[in-house]
Amino acid sequence: MKLYYAPAACSLAPHIVLREAGLTFELAKVDTNRHLTADGGDFYAVNPKGQVPVLELDDGERLTEGPVIAQYIADKADASSLMPPAGTLARYRVMAWQNHIASELHKSFTPLFHDDVDSNAKQALAAVLLKKLTWLDGQLASGPYLTGEAFTAADAYLFVVLGWARFVKLDIAHLTHLQAFLTRVAARPAVREAMRAEGLLS
Repeated sequence: MKLYYAPAACSLAPHIVLREAGLTFELAKVDTNRHLTADGGDFYAVNPKGQVPVLELDDGERLTEGPVIAQYIADKADASSLMPPAGTLARYRVMAWQNHIASELHKSFTPLFHDDVDSNAKQALAAVLLKKLTWLDGQLASGPYLTGEAFTAADAYLFVVLGWARFVKLDIAHLTHLQAFLTRVAARPAVREAMRAEGLLS
């Protein structure tokens, strides 16, 4: 399998899941500004949406959308700790968190990265996002991970999205449960391996 990624982008989440699951894969770095692969190829030919992540399977088929890729990886590896078995309530809990992170957090960060968004609008959007993160901080007060004691694909996704706060200068230092979560996940060997492979750790 081949994972198309951009450093520190949302593709880091399935990258972490691949390493947590112990699967064999290769990485293909993408310049998402120019939409070029590392060898100069047209990334739009890989994904017409022009976005990472893309997981290319052994037979050449491709999957897009991070939460779906994470489910595929966990199922392929039979890694029920990352994604519980189909039909169980535990799986729906993880999927619910995946959806929440994608729709409420990931997309709330997106406009904060764009220079053409008015500074007053950014301030208002950041305030709304901070309110969501404050609620999330409370949810993490009762356990180490989103659904309890087990690290899941949703935790990998949340770790990546929360990491964007420093890039957009969103102060979340006072959210102590989120900070503890970030520290806990960052210490996981698979997470460190993924970050090192993307040039995010020395």
